[in-house]
Amino acid sequence: MRPSAWFQCIRGCAARHPLGEVLYRCPTCDGLLEVVHDMDVLRGRTPQSWRETIGARLGGSWPLRSGVWSAWEMVQPQVQPENIVSLGEGTSALLPATRYAAAIGMGELYVKQCGTSHTGSFKDLGMTVLVSSVKQMISDGSPVRAVACASTGDTSAALAAYGAAAGIPVIVLLPAGKISAAQLLQPIAHGALVCSLDTDFDGCMRVVQRLTHDPTLYLGNSLNSLRVEGQKTIAVEIVQQLGWEVPDWVLVPGGNLGNVSAIAKGFAELRELGIIDRLPRLVCCQAARANPLYRAFAKARAGGRALTEADYVAVTAETTQASAIQIGAPVSLPKAVAALALNDGLVEEATEAELADAAARGDRSGLFCCPHTGVALACLDKLVHRGTIAKDARVVVISTAHGLKFGEFKSRYHRGDVEFPCTLANRPHDVGSEPEAVVSAIHRLLDRVGQAS
Repeated sequence: MRPSAWFQCIRGCAARHPLGEVLYRCPTCDGLLEVVHDMDVLRGRTPQSWRETIGARLGGSWPLRSGVWSAWEMVQPQVQPENIVSLGEGTSALLPATRYAAAIGMGELYVKQCGTSHTGSFKDLGMTVLVSSVKQMISDGSPVRAVACASTGDTSAALAAYGAAAGIPVIVLLPAGKISAAQLLQPIAHGALVCSLDTDFDGCMRVVQRLTHDPTLYLGNSLNSLRVEGQKTIAVEIVQQLGWEVPDWVLVPGGNLGNVSAIAKGFAELRELGIIDRLPRLVCCQAARANPLYRAFAKARAGGRALTEADYVAVTAETTQASAIQIGAPVSLPKAVAALALNDGLVEEATEAELADAAARGDRSGLFCCPHTGVALACLDKLVHRGTIAKDARVVVISTAHGLKFGEFKSRYHRGDVEFPCTLANRPHDVGSEPEAVVSAIHRLLDRVGQAS
C-alpha cells in the first residue's frame, strides 16, 4: 500500500483533512492540527529495512539524499519527487563536544549543528517540506499565489530561499529593529517582499494570521504543522549518527516551541516503527526574558503536579540576546506541553549573562555558538551542576543557527559592551610593529595564556 498522511486535530477531533487543503487549525474546535501518518503502512517495512533505506538514500541521488527527504514516506508522502524543493538541508554534524563536556564535568556530550544548513538555521528542515507541499498544491490546481511568514529572522531567511528556489513569491513580516543585519539581508537578497512592523514578533504573528485569512496567501509559520514534519527528522539524524542508539537527554532552545514539539514527534514515531526502543528525556530551554513555558512549568512543579496548558499565561517578551526565541505567546505551546509529558521533559531558563558565557565557552571549545545554543548550553550547565542530568549521561544539545548570523552578539561580548561581566572576553592586543618587540610581546602573552589554562 502507498503511504498516506493527513491533518488531524491534536484535541482528538475525529475529522481528517487532506494535506493539500489550506488549513491551519481545526475547523470544528480551533485546536492545533498535526500531520498523522498511516503507521500500519509504514510498519510494513521492518526497522532494519528503514535503517538501510535511509542510509542508502543519504548517499544516493537528488532529492532523496537530503537529510529530510531520505525519510520521504514518513515526512510528506503526498509530495511527488518532481515537486520536492531541496537545498541540501539536513545531514548536519553531530559534533562530539569533548572540551565543553570536560569543562562542566561531563563525559559524553554532542552538539547537533543544525545551523550548518543552507540558510544557517534548522528552519530549512521544515521549510523544504512546507514549500514542496505548496509547489505540489499549485501543481494540483490550488490558487495559492504567495507564502507569508512572521519572523525574528531565521524563518524568513529559510522561507525566502526555498520560495526563490521554487519560484513562489514570499511575504515576510519582521519586527523593526529586533533582528540582526545578517538575518534581514537574507530575505531581501532572495527577493522576498519584506515588511518592517513597529511591533514585536507576537505582533507580527497576529498580523500574518490575519493576512492569511486570504486562502491564496499560505501561512509559513510553525502554526502550519507541515513544517514539523521536516524538523522532526532531527531525531532521525541523531539516532542514525549514534548508530541507531538513543541519547539519554536532548536539550532544545524554545521560543515558538515548534522545534521541541517536532523533535518529540520524531522520536515517538521512530519508537512506534520499532526503529528505536525508548524515548530520550527532553529539556526545553528558554531565555529568562522570554520564558512563558518555564513560568508555567515552575508553577506546576511548585504545586507538585504535572505541567498542563492551564498553567500557561502569555507574557510580553523582554529584549534578549537570544532574539530568535524572544517570544511571549508561543503558538505551539499545546504541542510542547504534550511533548514534554511524553518524554518526561523539563523546562529550564538562562539569564543573559549565563547564555552569553555559555556561548563563549562553547566558542572556546570550537563550536562558534549562536545565542540560542548558548541558552541550551547554559541550561545544561545548571542541570548537570544540580545532579538532574548525570555526569555519565549521553546528552545532545540542539544548536539552532550558525554563529556567523550573530556577529554583533559576539562582538559586544568581547568588547564588554553589555550590562554584565564578560568572564571569557578575549580582546585584541596592541603590540606595535617592530619585529623584536612584537615577538617578545607574543611570548609574554603566550606565557600568560598558558598560566590561565
